[in-house]
Amino acid sequence: MPATLTSAAAALVILSGCMTVHGEREMLPAVSKAEGTKALTHFTETFNKVNRQLDPTLNPSFEGGALLAIDQAGIKAAHALRPQGNPNFTSLAFTDPHFTVPKQAGWPKYFIADAASNRKNARGQNTRWFLVFSRNGIDEQWRAVYLATFAGNKAPELETDGNGYAEAVPAGAKSGLAVDPGKLSRTYADYLNTGKGSTFASGPETDGWRARRAKDANRPGQRILWEDTAAGYPPVALRTKDGGALVFFSTVYHQQKTVFAGGTITVTGGLRGLLDGPPKKTNRMAFTTVSGQAVTVPAKSAGGKVTVLNRIEAKTSVKPL
Repeated sequence: MPATLTSAAAALVILSGCMTVHGEREMLPAVSKAEGTKALTHFTETFNKVNRQLDPTLNPSFEGGALLAIDQAGIKAAHALRPQGNPNFTSLAFTDPHFTVPKQAGWPKYFIADAASNRKNARGQNTRWFLVFSRNGIDEQWRAVYLATFAGNKAPELETDGNGYAEAVPAGAKSGLAVDPGKLSRTYADYLNTGKGSTFASGPETDGWRARRAKDANRPGQRILWEDTAAGYPPVALRTKDGGALVFFSTVYHQQKTVFAGGTITVTGGLRGLLDGPPKKTNRMAFTTVSGQAVTVPAKSAGGKVTVLNRIEAKTSVKPL
């Protein structure tokens, strides 16, 4: 009796033996090119719709994880400024899409779509967006969970097998990396809190980020306390040709700002859309920020440091204290 193949990621039918091999147990490509193209198209169309309507209820239909938290906060902030929407929004458009697909067993599954966008960087060059798509089951919609851009529009070179499939790196102790992907969020948060350790390479998102925060923390008439914490969003890791990995992960950054006694912190602009609770006159305010990082992690046997290649963030909550 013939079997029905509903998806390459769900089941592989070996007709000669009439045996079904299930995607939750067997190593299968996470997505077909056609399905990946469909996911990227859905992202693009819904991204444009949500940015024209400024309706944050639409974000969960095409985004998840850290990227949902970041982008939905931005839409909430923009809606507070333009409740009528933004019909003049310049539509996002992609050309030259590529798909990086690992073979995986079980869920979640993920893949990377990268494409040239019509968005320009500070140098006036069109940027190439690297979008990580994920889903937790065969009946779920693919959603973008991480976004990164890289210098020169080039991502680290990934390891692939003879059929062009990438290697998914496990989050735990079998990763073979200097830091397991599942521990990166906590490790990065601990470093940002203390500055201790030699895990991370020097750069604008490590010691540079700590220096900028320290400079802002003790300005005349104000003090800012901060704490970084690990985020609960799953990391995504793919093996690079040097034996390390390209890893996407997220963290949460908490700030408490206090101004002089009798002073008032004014919530202005789009931050009004992120208020947690009613507005009130206060000299203390708490801010929560979610960030997503793309990093390279060396193999444990190679030595070297974790390098932060890209970081995006958004304030997701503003709370008067």
